Amino acid sequence: MTQFSRIDSDSEVPKYKQVEELILSDIETGIFKHGQRIPSINETSEELLLSRDTVEKAYVRLKEKGVLLAVRGKGYYVNRTAVGKKLKIALIFNKLSNYKRSLYASFVSTIGSKASVDVFIYNYDLTEFEDIINNNLTNYDYFVILPHFRNEHADISSVVKKIPKEKVLIIDKNLEALRDYPVVYQEYDKDIQQALGQALDLLKKYKRLNLVFPTNEYYSIYISRGFQIFNQIHGFEYQILNSLKEESLNQHEAYILISDNDLYELIKLVKQRGWTAGKDIGILSYNDSPVKELLCEGISTISTNHDQIGQMAAEMILTNDFKRIKSPFEFVRRNSL
Repeated sequence: MTQFSRIDSDSEVPKYKQVEELILSDIETGIFKHGQRIPSINETSEELLLSRDTVEKAYVRLKEKGVLLAVRGKGYYVNRTAVGKKLKIALIFNKLSNYKRSLYASFVSTIGSKASVDVFIYNYDLTEFEDIINNNLTNYDYFVILPHFRNEHADISSVVKKIPKEKVLIIDKNLEALRDYPVVYQEYDKDIQQALGQALDLLKKYKRLNLVFPTNEYYSIYISRGFQIFNQIHGFEYQILNSLKEESLNQHEAYILISDNDLYELIKLVKQRGWTAGKDIGILSYNDSPVKELLCEGISTISTNHDQIGQMAAEMILTNDFKRIKSPFEFVRRNSL
């Protein structure tokens, strides 16, 4: 770093990020080599005519990324020379599912060659989630987190706040404890009400609406709350079932299924009874997919746009334009209802 003119005072890019890019560039070009001590914070601030705090922020960020190593009483040393411009992103999921695969594919497609993406699964477990964060704090430029846990009200904020705030993006769930963080979120209670409202003309022909809400899985309780509110507003007879059983299946009733396993079981039972979906029984499934368009000449769905969530999250990172965005949610009208 020999020319203070390399800092553009008129640029929209913050000065600490410009310092960070200068150091990365000097490492890439071989000016700074592995194990070499770089100029001190004071030396760099004097050379670039910047405040010490600005330079220190850049050094700390590079240390967090594993590029620099801080040695107490001696200064900062180059820890990694394969820096390039490629970002490293950790996608942290509660589980693998068709929805997560779709989101992942869209995210990776939008990011393209500008980043490498690793997926971590914590199986709804807060301890596993914390281990993933603790073991990777300095390994990634960004952490994209889907926060779904066994305890709907689990406080994960203390774990997430271990990560520098500018490196965190929350998707799928809007948490009050992280209200200052960027997020692409669903509103589970309002989403189901709005989507069922779009299907109101079809739902009216059924005697009762049934929500199959498995208690052995970890779906948001706000889905069932929204379902109850919708029925109370529109005067539908309704019930919430913990599981789908053959004896709970009735003709001329509609079934709203969150789990794909319940959907496939229902289709099997309907075929065994010789019923026709959309005539003898109504079927409405969560989370659209190409397969559901083909099943039974089309399964009606209520669904967020998983591809769009992945795309929006990736674009935030690529443009460094982080915000809080509500994800789209819609009813897809097909023959099963």
